[in-house]
Amino acid sequence: MVWLSTPTLFRLRDQLQAHGQRPSVVLPNQNLSPDALEFIQVTTQYGTLCEAMYIMMAADGRVSQEERDVLKGALRSLSDDSVRGVHIEAMLDAAAKKIANEGREKRMAAIVSELSEDSTLSEVAFVLMAAIAFADNVIEDEENEVLNELAEGLGIDEERANMLLDQVEQEQDAAS
Repeated sequence: MVWLSTPTLFRLRDQLQAHGQRPSVVLPNQNLSPDALEFIQVTTQYGTLCEAMYIMMAADGRVSQEERDVLKGALRSLSDDSVRGVHIEAMLDAAAKKIANEGREKRMAAIVSELSEDSTLSEVAFVLMAAIAFADNVIEDEENEVLNELAEGLGIDEERANMLLDQVEQEQDAAS
C-alpha cells in the first residue's frame, strides 16, 4: 500500500486539524449509535477530500488498485490512522452515487465551492488529486483535465501548482 506520509502531508494535516471542523455540524438524531456518530464525523471532516480524489480516480474511466491505495493512504495519513477502511469504502460509494446521480461536472463544482472556502484545504485537495493521477505512473489526458479544472476553480495558478507538486516530489525523493 502506498502511504503519503511526507512532511508536506503532515504539515497540511496539522494545518487542517488546527483549523478545525466546521462549527455548524448538526446531528440529525441524538440517538445515533457510536459507529454512526463516528461515520458522520469522518464524513464531515474528510468526505469532500475523498470525493475529490474519487473524481480523479474515475476521470479516465478506470479505478486502479494503485489509485485506491493512494487514496486510503492519504486519508489514513491525514487522520493519524483514525479513518477506518469501512469509512473509506462508504465515502467512496457515496461519491460514486453522487456522481452517477448528479454528473461529474456538478459534483466538481460543488467540491470547488466547498474547498474554495479554505486555501489550505484547497491545496491539500490539489496535491492529493495529483497523487491519485500519478498513482498508476501514467497521467491520462482526462486526469490532467480534471486536475487543471480543479486548480482553475480553486484559483491555484500554474506557478503555485508547480511549486506544490515540486515540493511533494522533492520530499518523496528525500524519503526514498
